[in-house]
Amino acid sequence: MTELLEHQRAALISDLAALADGPADRFRKLDELGKLLAADIKRAKAEAVVELHEGRSWNQVGALLGVTGSRAEQLSRASR
Repeated sequence: MTELLEHQRAALISDLAALADGPADRFRKLDELGKLLAADIKRAKAEAVVELHEGRSWNQVGALLGVTGSRAEQLSRASR
């Protein structure tokens, strides 16, 4: 992970901790954030896969990503 990403990640967690009203509230907020971020990341990855597919076969996209062509196509569907 790059230093910038690590700094941004740490700042996000710190900011969220400051907004919480105690450990239970912090837990709930972190849990919610984790779910939201997971969905956002899945969608962003799918968009990248769709972009890679422009002018390439699914097998070529899969090779770029280190997965099979079928898996690359599956990953792309998360953006729909």
